[in-house]
Amino acid sequence: MLPWIGVLIVILTVYAILKKYETRMVLFTAGLLMSIISLQPMKAFAQFQTSMTNAGLISAICSVMGFAYVMKLTKCDQHLVHAVAGTVSKARAILIPATTIATWLINIALPSAAGCSAAVGAVMIPVLMAAGVHPAVAAAAVLAGTFGSVLSPGSAHIVMVSEMAGRSVVETIAVVTPATIICGLIGAVVLTILAFIRKEDRGHKSDVLAGTEQFRVNPIYALVPILPLVLLVLGATVPAMKSWGLTVPACMVIGAMIALAVTRTNPAELTKSFFDGMGKAYADVIGIIIAAGVFAAGLTQVGLIDLLLNAATGAKGAIGAAGTWGPMLVAILSGSGDAATIAFNEAVTPHAATFGLTIERLGTLASLAGALGRSMSPVAGAAIIVSGIANVNPMEVAKRNAPGMIIASIVAFIMQGL
Repeated sequence: MLPWIGVLIVILTVYAILKKYETRMVLFTAGLLMSIISLQPMKAFAQFQTSMTNAGLISAICSVMGFAYVMKLTKCDQHLVHAVAGTVSKARAILIPATTIATWLINIALPSAAGCSAAVGAVMIPVLMAAGVHPAVAAAAVLAGTFGSVLSPGSAHIVMVSEMAGRSVVETIAVVTPATIICGLIGAVVLTILAFIRKEDRGHKSDVLAGTEQFRVNPIYALVPILPLVLLVLGATVPAMKSWGLTVPACMVIGAMIALAVTRTNPAELTKSFFDGMGKAYADVIGIIIAAGVFAAGLTQVGLIDLLLNAATGAKGAIGAAGTWGPMLVAILSGSGDAATIAFNEAVTPHAATFGLTIERLGTLASLAGALGRSMSPVAGAAIIVSGIANVNPMEVAKRNAPGMIIASIVAFIMQGL
């Protein structure tokens, strides 16, 4: 009886998230309610305490957000965007796919989908429109690249899966890199082909003028946002540097110190900005992880996890499909795949071996699928931002990205979930 009550609560939870009720409140309440029904209310509180003091998650995610705030304060992120945009805008023949790929790469260094779309969109959408590209396609080209953050060492999902698997962040990223690269190329190519077939890649008059010429790029400033990524990769691959202890927090702090030296920003302002970013990360990102942990504890207490494990033991394809299209569907409908992805990874991914998969493959598959869904959602923050810049309906943007993202999700499932 209890598992079926759990199913009802899960359905109500999904409905509440889709109706845009406060995600942390919904997940925490659902988890606590299931624990109370199971006569084990303290299990929920114990999980709450465990999740809120998870050192590996907190240090990595909060330090990355702190570094992101420093990049915004020093405007180094703008220099990176304009440097890439200046190069891409010269490739007129491949302007649409080049914009998507450039956004995808920038999103690794600037892992916020909304922040990246705002920064890149403000520069590249006018460039595309001035070249005669349909406004909706111009916006879609930027939105289609906003899942590059799947490969960011600061991604909450990557850090979370790494902790579960007992692997380094770089090792976990390596698992999902081939699928993410192929999905990025699919999104760019399909959007370009559809634009060509519908004659939306040329001939659309626009009075919008590209503003990249007015921005003078400082190449040193432009390099600062990617320095922590370089340090992380070198620290994981160069034998002489492996003993240096180049963790995610260490690389982010080093990056912030380099930004201070290069830009000569007021040290007090930069320090305050870094810690403000850390606090924001704890409230928004770690908060969802804590609430999802309580939700997963509730699922365990009502016996729903055991029921799922028993039903799907050895069914690698079935659980891979659930990990792909579950988070993706919720992301399309709600505009965010975070809640569904984190809840899935908390509840199901630790048992990946039961289904013949590794924790890294199943966990990163759910992360990639949620990001793909967000990239074709008309209600995602990034979609609304790029639509506003291009002055088009978000649904028009989402429709143009949908075919590529759906094909990409199938490829991701084949590569990661089978």
